[in-house]
Amino acid sequence: MAKPFLDNKNTPTWIIFLIDLGIVFVGLILAYLLRFNFKIPEGEIETFYFVFPLVIGIRAITFLLGKTNRGMIRYTSSADAQRIFIITIIGSAIFILLNIVKFYFVDETFLVPFSIISIEFLSTIFLLVTFRLAVKQIYEEIKNSSKEVQKVVIYGAGEAGIITKRTLDRVTRVNNQVIAFLDDNVKKVGKKIEGVNIHYPSFIDKILETKELDHLIIAFQGINPEKRRELIEKSIQFKVKVSNVPPPSDWINVELTYRQIQNVRIEDLLGRDSIKLDANVINQYITGKVIIVTGAAGSIGSELAKQIAQFNPKKLILLDQAESPLYDLDIDLKTRFGNSFTQLILADIRNEKRMESVFSNYRPQLVFHAAAYKHVPIMENNPTEAIRTNVQGSKNLVELAGKFNVEKFIMISTDKAVNPTNIMGASKRIAEIYAQAANQKFKTQYITTRFGNVLGSNGSVIPLFRKQIADGGPVTVTHKDITRFFMTIPEACQLVLEAGNMGQGGEIFIFDMGEPVKILDMAKKMIALSGLELGKDIHIQVTGLRPGEKLFEELLATEENTITTHHPKIMIAKVRELTFEQVEENIEQLINLQRKQNHVLMVKKMKELVPEFISNNSVYEKLDRLIN
Repeated sequence: MAKPFLDNKNTPTWIIFLIDLGIVFVGLILAYLLRFNFKIPEGEIETFYFVFPLVIGIRAITFLLGKTNRGMIRYTSSADAQRIFIITIIGSAIFILLNIVKFYFVDETFLVPFSIISIEFLSTIFLLVTFRLAVKQIYEEIKNSSKEVQKVVIYGAGEAGIITKRTLDRVTRVNNQVIAFLDDNVKKVGKKIEGVNIHYPSFIDKILETKELDHLIIAFQGINPEKRRELIEKSIQFKVKVSNVPPPSDWINVELTYRQIQNVRIEDLLGRDSIKLDANVINQYITGKVIIVTGAAGSIGSELAKQIAQFNPKKLILLDQAESPLYDLDIDLKTRFGNSFTQLILADIRNEKRMESVFSNYRPQLVFHAAAYKHVPIMENNPTEAIRTNVQGSKNLVELAGKFNVEKFIMISTDKAVNPTNIMGASKRIAEIYAQAANQKFKTQYITTRFGNVLGSNGSVIPLFRKQIADGGPVTVTHKDITRFFMTIPEACQLVLEAGNMGQGGEIFIFDMGEPVKILDMAKKMIALSGLELGKDIHIQVTGLRPGEKLFEELLATEENTITTHHPKIMIAKVRELTFEQVEENIEQLINLQRKQNHVLMVKKMKELVPEFISNNSVYEKLDRLIN
């Protein structure tokens, strides 16, 4: 079947030009009829022979110079209407100028009566713009008649919501029909925007029940996270697609494009209220300082670097052994903040001589230690590397921080260090113990921050699920009951900065991670958010717990308790303390065993250092039986 004429051809510009002149002719006749109450005097009719050619001729010249016939009528915009207005008013100004010249310098009569000029100006603009809008509307009707209508509700009736609707209206490949706006503002509810009614958010229930909604777009940035979560979960139950409009600061050239309206992600369901940092306090302990971030190329390290950069450090040293991600981070920071204060250091924290050279050359005042191995199953099979990096690498940095009088050393730890069931968690607990004990020997304030999984971090479950869904599945879950704590990367890093500021040395700060999340439920929600149906389009496969993995993570050991701080999301864990001499001797023994590559002896020593370390689903469970 052939496409409609308007759909596959552009009308030649000369035809548009002739139509415009025809409109001028009609506008001029209309002006005379209105001016003389539809009874044009004989004297005025006699002037038609020179008035009409003059008006149409001048309009023709201005239209050609202004290129009013070059725009594609079916895509007429406010810019086209503005151009028509300017060109028409220039033509009318020429008529007025000719009248003045004729009156004062020829015979004290007018070529065209001023009343006719005024009415012709208004009628010509009206007819030119109306013609274009009518063609555009007809084109849209023809274009969309064969498409399936996508019924859309926009949450937010502010400027972003209006711009979102207009963006949808411009899309030709999808017939988006906005059926309602939702807004909490009492002054807006009951009114209309571009013909669309504004309702309270609760109206969504009625729309969902009718099953006539295809797409919900959240265009309000200030929506409460709890309300956002409720809205999204309610929508996906009815298989309604949900999307977010990015903040205006992320729009391209201050304009919203259809591609920028992205599907909501699982982070939108798990995220919480944003954290309010005391910028003045953070500013005081970061501004003008030389700061090292280890593991800077990783998820936590890179976000820490970005947040620290906002507070104008004297020098921000980005240290990592991953070359390409480190380079990418440096480019990102230079684009955002300029290139005056960042310094890339390609180095391995396990190399004591290299680390000493870095500390000696740059004399850091603050160290944020995020470098670590973190994959539980991999470390369970490679305990030597866990000890080399997480223990020996951390020990190197702790000692160098003390030797070079670093003001504060902030170590990033994990909830897996609590009652560890795997080598990775135990190695991080040992690093915590050493950093805490170092406060007895050095002037440096050693502070530990401990939190759970971060949403979307490298190697975490969310990117894995996302890839598996994109590949068509199956989505793999290790156990149907496994749960984890989650927080966003920015939230975790903000809390690290806050804890680093309030710490006086020796504390292990733990963060309020909210409620634990069942991984199976998360997988189901991610599938629903992708527009797929579980069991039909994609399947979930339970694979069994991996070596060292436990069902439930904890933030505090059973014998620990906490004390509150001024920040509602930060607490201090009270843990058993050991003397620096005891800790140093035991850790030296562990490092020496690591050099001998005897995995059993290494893990046995780790269990001596961390008595609560009980292996789970691991070959090292036999050591617990021997000890007990």
